[in-house]
Amino acid sequence: MSLLLSPLTLRGTTFRNRVWLAPMCQYSAADDGLPTDWHLAHLGARAVGGFGLVLTEAAAVVPEGRISPQDVGIWNDEQVTAWRRITDFIRARGAHSGIQLAHAGRKASTYRPFGEGRGSVPTTDGGWTAVGPTGDAFPGYAAPHELTEAEILAVPGQFADATRRALAAGFDVVEVHAAHGYLLHQFLSPLSNTRTDRWGGDLAGRAQLLLDTVDAVRAVLPEQDPLLVRVSATDWTDGGLTGDDTATVAGWLREHGVDLVDVSTGGNVLADIPVGPGYQVPFARQVRDTGIAAGAVGMITTPHQAEKVLTGGDADVVLLGRPALFDPSWPLRAARELGDDTPVLAHEPGSPDARIVEGQPTGWVPQYGRGSWG
Repeated sequence: MSLLLSPLTLRGTTFRNRVWLAPMCQYSAADDGLPTDWHLAHLGARAVGGFGLVLTEAAAVVPEGRISPQDVGIWNDEQVTAWRRITDFIRARGAHSGIQLAHAGRKASTYRPFGEGRGSVPTTDGGWTAVGPTGDAFPGYAAPHELTEAEILAVPGQFADATRRALAAGFDVVEVHAAHGYLLHQFLSPLSNTRTDRWGGDLAGRAQLLLDTVDAVRAVLPEQDPLLVRVSATDWTDGGLTGDDTATVAGWLREHGVDLVDVSTGGNVLADIPVGPGYQVPFARQVRDTGIAAGAVGMITTPHQAEKVLTGGDADVVLLGRPALFDPSWPLRAARELGDDTPVLAHEPGSPDARIVEGQPTGWVPQYGRGSWG
């Protein structure tokens, strides 16, 4: 068996493999943050295609935490119902479902990238006033409202309430989004957090909101449910967050009950990023070396490359974004290319269409009563 396609257990949850779907914004929600048939098709196809964990896009914990007016959310019960049919479908196909809980902070209320506009959406066009650690704006966006201490203190509770709804919606995993220049990353980075109170200053002060949020989420999650955190390991800019900083924070996250750190980079300021195959993998290794499980992401495109990331000890899982868009059945193709003859679990045992495929060519899955290639 390849390591890539071997199971991984975090707390009381065993994932069927180590190929996970990375969160990807779809900007396709219905009114009031509701996921739609688009999300069922997008996420469900990857569950059918063999991914071990299917993570949603950033789901806002409050309406003003959306990146755009077309983002999904998890702040009301109607959203819970809409998400439930998606998690039920994912589970019936043998995958686990995870939700990425997010607050966009100063990068909220922006136009989606579909040619409708650029920068911040004005209130006259359905936008709202964004918030941040300070009143400093992300380049090209409107200035945010600087959060008061009382408003900061409310943030962990917002994530906790969203976690309760995520559990009611049937999600198996929660990921706290602290990357890509969104609110929790804004507090972590010295480039966006120049506060002088207990929420700013040194790394410990800047990490306080993230740790408080993790504590609030962990307190709601059942003991057996894994908790992930996505981080941007570096700002790619002098004076910004560094890999060493993130390794330190990863150690704190482990002490606060986080089970895996999903390691990305950038997004908080404009930067010249040296993009290339596996360019973020060394940061995952740096996090993993602190003793916590790590996920690697970023231009990991081929099965052999992904396998090498894991066998080399750089990460415990790989998360795929664009490759999963190009090929929803990437894990099944990986099994064929890696020569892995492990039986393919097409659907969850006990579901009406459950079958464990034995003795078939790797990548073969039953569809509509006949064999076909995944």
